[in-house]
Amino acid sequence: MTQPNAKLHPGLNLGHHHGEAHNQAETVVFGFWVFLMSDLILFGLTFASYITLANNMGMASGPTPADIIDLVNVFAQTVLLLVSSLTFGVASLTMRHKMPAKVTIAWLGLSLVLGLAFLGLAALDFLNMANQGAVPSRSGYLSGLWSLVGLHAVHVTAGCFWIMIMIAQIAVLGLHPIVKSRVLRLGLFWHFLDIVWIGIFSIVYLGGLL
Repeated sequence: MTQPNAKLHPGLNLGHHHGEAHNQAETVVFGFWVFLMSDLILFGLTFASYITLANNMGMASGPTPADIIDLVNVFAQTVLLLVSSLTFGVASLTMRHKMPAKVTIAWLGLSLVLGLAFLGLAALDFLNMANQGAVPSRSGYLSGLWSLVGLHAVHVTAGCFWIMIMIAQIAVLGLHPIVKSRVLRLGLFWHFLDIVWIGIFSIVYLGGLL
């Protein structure tokens, strides 16, 4: 068991007043950090593949970034995802400060709505690209773009399902120590996706238009 004054691994620590949930955070949150680092390697390889395909194989006389990138749509996606990270942070704080479970559920629900809105705009973006013939098989650039952005979208989809599950668990079990620990890990995952998206926004979209 973690000593009262021990410094826990990075992440949102609940505080000593949460007792068992706080003490268990050392092991479970650190273990989840290890998982996120392995996921970061996956994204790193996908970023490297995108850069290689875009630069070495090029556009193959197909659509260019200027032809397919809808910066207004992408900017809206960015705002939605960043705001959802903020609302998830508020949800975590309501749990930390032992506010009623329904308040935590409300903020998680708002994060879910924003995440789903992000996915909706992402799907619209993919549909618009497909309608222009900008499909993955058209060029190395497009193959890398669809793979990287699609991988992130799959992660956000998984995160949305996870939020739904946590809302259901809080509604049924309340803020049980195990549930609190799961919300902490979900928060790390959700914020991680924000960081990855900033990389995508900067390298794939802004970089593609420069």
